[in-house]
Amino acid sequence: MASAAVELIGFFLGLLGMLGSLLATVLPSWRVSAHVGSNIVTAVSTVKGLWAECVTQSTGTFQCETYNSLLALPAELQAARGLMVASLLLSFAALAAAPLGMQCTLCLGGAPNAKRRAAGTAGTLFVLAGFLTLVPMSWTMHEVVQTFYQPGISPSAKYELGECLYVGMAAALLSSLGGAMLAASCCQEEGGGVAYPAYPMAAVHGPAHAYRIPPLQPGGRGHAHPLSAGSHSSAHGNKKPTAAGYDVTGYV
Repeated sequence: MASAAVELIGFFLGLLGMLGSLLATVLPSWRVSAHVGSNIVTAVSTVKGLWAECVTQSTGTFQCETYNSLLALPAELQAARGLMVASLLLSFAALAAAPLGMQCTLCLGGAPNAKRRAAGTAGTLFVLAGFLTLVPMSWTMHEVVQTFYQPGISPSAKYELGECLYVGMAAALLSSLGGAMLAASCCQEEGGGVAYPAYPMAAVHGPAHAYRIPPLQPGGRGHAHPLSAGSHSSAHGNKKPTAAGYDVTGYV
């Protein structure tokens, strides 16, 4: 029961990690313009994401524009796109495989080994998805911080860490933790999971006994007795006399 609860917690942590990675992939707030120096006077905020760049004017106007060319994008942005999409695909595959291996479901109930392997596979996929999310987040954070402290760059070209980077880091940790909890279920001992008892078929030795009711004798009543095939054939060969009014032996 404790193992089933751990699996359920790991599944929900992986689900939260997948939702966080989805938000970080879709929203554009990866880099936020730094309001330092003369940028405070202009009061124009710019945010950059994986798919678009948005600008907020001092009047409150918000406008977004997608990137025109894929090949003109920086190499780190293209790599971040690919890693985040791969992370989402792995998370979806883990969500599909996790119900098959969790002990609180009836899937693969007759095959406990396959059930444990399914849970371990789902946990491994969650861990890989968290790692793929962690790589572009760490890469982007390092680049933003390094660019911000370079003295030769103008203040208008400096950016700060956006909200999506924090959401992505939290999502990576949740996916990795949930996947580790799910993967731990496939390493449990043989007797630690749900037991599915086997019922061996009893072997029948020798011919089955035949049960018959002897016919009524004149002046008497028949009695049911179990007879084997050999006794039945020998009984027809030697008929015993019966007492008047009652068949003592009951053999025909």
